[in-house]
Amino acid sequence: MHKVIFDTDPGVDDAMALLFLHRHPDIDLIGVTTVFGNAPIDITTRNALFLKREWQMTAPVARGAGVTFDPARKEGHWPTFIHGENGLGDIDIPETIDLPLDPRPAHRFIIETVKANPGEVTLIAVGRMTNLALALREEPDFAALVKEVIVMGGAFDMNGNVSPAAEANIHGDPEAADLVFTAPWRVVVVGLDVTTKTVMTSAFMAEMAKAGGKPVQLLSDLSQFYIDFYKTRTGDGMVVHDSCACVYLVAPELFTTRSGPVRVVCGGLADGQTIQKPDGRAFPPGDWDGHPSQLVCTDIKPERVLSVIRAAIVKGERG
Repeated sequence: MHKVIFDTDPGVDDAMALLFLHRHPDIDLIGVTTVFGNAPIDITTRNALFLKREWQMTAPVARGAGVTFDPARKEGHWPTFIHGENGLGDIDIPETIDLPLDPRPAHRFIIETVKANPGEVTLIAVGRMTNLALALREEPDFAALVKEVIVMGGAFDMNGNVSPAAEANIHGDPEAADLVFTAPWRVVVVGLDVTTKTVMTSAFMAEMAKAGGKPVQLLSDLSQFYIDFYKTRTGDGMVVHDSCACVYLVAPELFTTRSGPVRVVCGGLADGQTIQKPDGRAFPPGDWDGHPSQLVCTDIKPERVLSVIRAAIVKGERG
C-alpha cells in the first residue's frame, strides 16, 4: 500500500488526480495539502474541501502557501481561461464548505506526517512546490525520511507552456522547484514531455461518467470548461497532466526515464526552465555538480495510462 500526501492546487486536472488517488486500491491517501497556482489559496483550499465532501474522502486537508517561496517574486495572472474563475470549471460551488481544515500549515503537516511514517510516505506534488520548499527550509533532515517525491512539472526536451522555456508549475515558483530538485531525496519528474502525449477524449470522459456514477459525473461536469480550452490545442479531449504523475506511482513501467541532476533557471529570459545534466555525460564543472541524480520521464505509454486512470476512477481497480 502506497501512503501518499497529495500537494495540489485544484484545478480541473488536479481533481481527476485526486479522485484517482482516493479510489485506487493500492493507495492510502493520508493527506491533501493545498497551494496557490490554478487559483488563489483561498479558492484552491475551498475546492479541496468541496471535493473531499462530494467524494466522501477521509484524508485531512491542510492549507498551504499563498505566495511564492521568495515573497519578492511578482505574482502573475491566474489561469482562469483554463480552469475557470473558481478553479473547477465554473460549476456551482458553495462559497464556504462546512468541513474543518487540519490546524497545521501544509508544510508542518507534511513534516510531521512524514516523521510519523518514516520511509513510507510518497509526496505527489502537482502544483507549485512552495510547501515542499518551506518544509525543506524548516527541517532539511526530514527529506531523508521521505520515500519518494513525484512531481508534475517541467519541460526538458520541448518548449514550455507558459513561455518557450518554462512549464507553468515550475515557472510559478522556480526557487522552490530548484530547492526540491536538489534536495537529498528521490524525485521523479513527470513533465510536459510525457503529459502532453496523454489526451483523454470527451467520449472517453463521457463513458467514464456513465459507468462511474455520481462521483465521476461531477468530475465530467467540472472538466467541460477544461476540455473546451483544449479544443484549439489538442482537438477533442484534454491533457491529463496531474493524473500522469499519480499513475507513475502504481505503474512506473509505463514510463521511460532518464537519470541526472536537475536545476531550474531562476530569473531572466528563461525563468523557470528545467535543465537536466544526464548521467554519463561529461561537462566542465558547473552548477549541476554535487547534486543528486533525479529521474525525468522522457516517454510514456498513453493508452495504457488512460486505462489505469479509468480502472481506478470508475471501478476502484488497478487496471
